Amino acid sequence: MTQSAESHGSVGLSYDGAVATLTLQRPGVYNAIDLEMAKALRAAVVAVAGDDATSVLVIRGAGRGFCAGGDVAHFAERLDDVETAVEHFLVEFHAFLSVLHDMPKVVITSVHGAAAGAGFSLAAAGDLCIASDDARFVAAYAKLGVSPDCGGSAGVVRAVGVRAAMEMFLLDDETSAAEACRKGLVSRVVPLAQLQEATSAVARRIAAFPIEASGATKRLLLQSPTTSLETQLACEMRALVRCMKTPQYREAAARFLPARGAA
Repeated sequence: MTQSAESHGSVGLSYDGAVATLTLQRPGVYNAIDLEMAKALRAAVVAVAGDDATSVLVIRGAGRGFCAGGDVAHFAERLDDVETAVEHFLVEFHAFLSVLHDMPKVVITSVHGAAAGAGFSLAAAGDLCIASDDARFVAAYAKLGVSPDCGGSAGVVRAVGVRAAMEMFLLDDETSAAEACRKGLVSRVVPLAQLQEATSAVARRIAAFPIEASGATKRLLLQSPTTSLETQLACEMRALVRCMKTPQYREAAARFLPARGAA
């Protein structure tokens, strides 16, 4: 199995077979995202998207927590021209999110400790979210008197629905991993000591699935809420036909045929 690693500044990127792992690496500030990290995230995910051998991306945080959100100090130092500061930051982060969404590779966020603000939004940006039992989710935007950013108004709504998202963003209460799982924000909860292995196990199971099939599944499910039934069914049919033309399907289907020469 091929293993390799590379660095994109405050973001680490490693490969283990068909699974890539992106690690936020500013543990001294709980992986708060500044402009340089936003640029690094964009560069790292572009590298993953362009790697045909990768079918799953795991996003995790180094140190004691997943991500404390956007680096407030970065913006506090630029209040005289906050519009420019926000635009520069979000142009990079939005490009990162767009690649996450558009690429066929399945994205798993692996969350421990705090996921707040932009970290809360990032946790919801995954196609799946696996959390340790100590994980805590808090929107944190209301405390600052601002509206959601970094894709939170899309990812959180997709995961939990509009009403639950309203509660999480406007009341700003901390949500435990267990409650986040009940709401649908988290896919499964595991003990902290088992988080890395549990995430790896899920990633390996999905990576064993042909990327044509996992990628088509991701596209179909993401587009479903805004697609008419007629269009969705047509897309399902085209995707199914593409998958059935792959060597993996032919091999699997052959097992259902009677053995040649059998009595």
